[in-house]
Amino acid sequence: MAKREVFGPVDIDSIAGPSEVLIIANAQANAAWVAADMLSQAEHAPGSAVVFTDSPHFAAKVLGELKKQVEELDRSADTKQCLLKYGGIVVFDDMAKIVKWANDFAPEHLEIQCGNQSKKIAGQIENAGAIFIGDYSPVAVGDYWAGPSHTLPTGGSARFFSALSANDFIKATSIIEYERKKLAESANDIIRLAEAEGLDAHAKSIRIRGFGG
Repeated sequence: MAKREVFGPVDIDSIAGPSEVLIIANAQANAAWVAADMLSQAEHAPGSAVVFTDSPHFAAKVLGELKKQVEELDRSADTKQCLLKYGGIVVFDDMAKIVKWANDFAPEHLEIQCGNQSKKIAGQIENAGAIFIGDYSPVAVGDYWAGPSHTLPTGGSARFFSALSANDFIKATSIIEYERKKLAESANDIIRLAEAEGLDAHAKSIRIRGFGG
């Protein structure tokens, strides 16, 4: 919220958080591992942890693992409350619907644990801050070791924002230099656009140079 207050008069990196993970998993996934990955986000308290699966049986196994593993955590009480408020396991009819909803969800972290189908599914994802493919790529790998940007778009903003990079801190200036011939080629189009906006002085700044009707 402090960043939001000063944004405009000063530059900021991005307005990110709370942390979130969406896990796409099928019956080939390890339920204990998926539950552990959910808890790793829920322990932020707040932190969102959601699973999309096409297997009701797998969903039940994940829920059982959550109930067991959450009691073993140092921050068990806070993590449990966070799961109840911001967690969920959603069962879909098929993987195509999961992919559609995942792209609408546009999560900060997206894990795909679908065995030999994981890479194929990853290729259908258009909106995610970071994608973690396979059983051995939990979010913690990206947080601490693999090296991607740790400042990622949250709250669905991955639909139009990317991860923070060095480019966000580079200031650029546009430089425009037209010669007479080039302006003559474009004058009528510029005048037409200016007049369509009702900006007469813009159009006249072109005409005064001897161009346009």
